[in-house]
Amino acid sequence: MTYRYVLGVGLLCLHSGASLAIASAEEVARLGQELTRFGAEVAGNAEGTIPPYTGGLPRAGDLSGAYPTNPSIEADKPLYVITAANMEQYAEQLTVGHKAMLQRFPNTYRMPVYPTRRTVSYPEHILEATVENARRTELPSVDQLHNAVHGFPFPLAKSGAEVIWNHKLRWRGHAGRRYNNQAIVQSDGSYQISKLIEEVEFLYTNQDFNGRSEDLLAYYMSEVIAPPRSAGQLLLVHETSDQTAQIRNAWIYNPGLRRPRRAPNAGYDNPFEGSDGNQLNDQVDMYNGAMDRYSWQLLGKKEMIVPYNAYKISSPEVSYDQIIDPGHIDQSLARYELRRVWVVEAELLERASHIFGRRTFYVEEDSWAINSVDCYDRRGELYKFQESQQVFMQNAQVVGGTPEIIYDFYSGRYFLTALANEDKPNDFSVRFDSRHFDARTLRDKARR
Repeated sequence: MTYRYVLGVGLLCLHSGASLAIASAEEVARLGQELTRFGAEVAGNAEGTIPPYTGGLPRAGDLSGAYPTNPSIEADKPLYVITAANMEQYAEQLTVGHKAMLQRFPNTYRMPVYPTRRTVSYPEHILEATVENARRTELPSVDQLHNAVHGFPFPLAKSGAEVIWNHKLRWRGHAGRRYNNQAIVQSDGSYQISKLIEEVEFLYTNQDFNGRSEDLLAYYMSEVIAPPRSAGQLLLVHETSDQTAQIRNAWIYNPGLRRPRRAPNAGYDNPFEGSDGNQLNDQVDMYNGAMDRYSWQLLGKKEMIVPYNAYKISSPEVSYDQIIDPGHIDQSLARYELRRVWVVEAELLERASHIFGRRTFYVEEDSWAINSVDCYDRRGELYKFQESQQVFMQNAQVVGGTPEIIYDFYSGRYFLTALANEDKPNDFSVRFDSRHFDARTLRDKARR
């Protein structure tokens, strides 16, 4: 692959991931000029296939109960369709995972490519804080973030770890409740639905929370609703920016034990609840948690064909039966666009433990959200492929995957998460009291 290096960092980015020097005044001056205030390139590409950024779509709609929709974008027609027969023509713009899917399912896997729409916008306080962060945020080690407040910590990212921190701390609203339906799909297309109710408070991005990055970043609580054998299990996480202790601040309530207990294994490659082992803890939200087991190399920025503005597949008019096919989702519901992405490679450190020996992350430039991930085993073979059918939720100015997919090349199964088509949409209007995410609340919640 050919990568285009930006911001003058070149091969200096090929290191373990800690920050280089804080951005200079000349670099910061680029934000709001040739770069947006959140660090993306304002200009389109020379061919005109990526348009200039003109501000995106403004916030619109009710924070509670709105499915992501955009009629003008949904009316778009594909410019072309990539198949196994013509994939070599687009090989430089495809992830390894997408090429593997095209080769594995030559008769059914298609990638419809639509016009590129730069829809993302952000609240003003996030943009202002992001520019300030460029002047002050430091990353002395990959799991120690200092002096970041509210906004993206590294709009002028110079290392792989900085790009991933932008993903982890991107704007996702103040708080939210998600009715997360998950599907474990067998190779023959049969599937089982599991369901979680997830509640999150994003302390870091809340301008009413007088905190810095050294404080708690977020609270997370989930409850398993189905299947019955797992129903009633609760997980609580207090996410912090300093994760060097390697023990997550997490608690779990198991109905069989009838008491909450610490859950230090709620991270890394331990299975996430409700996924039957098909999703690891650090694959939730494409990647989350501590980064200390890998080196993080920023390979550069590249124009690639990735899923984006996927309003059709997230529509409540589309059922799970319509989405799920043997081997992969119904690709006619997917939407791909040519977009600029940051490419980050994570290599497992010597003596570190993880089932993935290497991962390649593709991070879309406007959202700073991880879009796709190639996951290799410790022999260097492609093991799993993560894909986020990303969409801009205009009511909260949030980008999320609806759904996210994990394809397993060993078993032939795949896993869908963040499905809401047959359930309630994300509710960004919720507010939680001060005790809601207390560990003692787990027992109280279980008794109700």
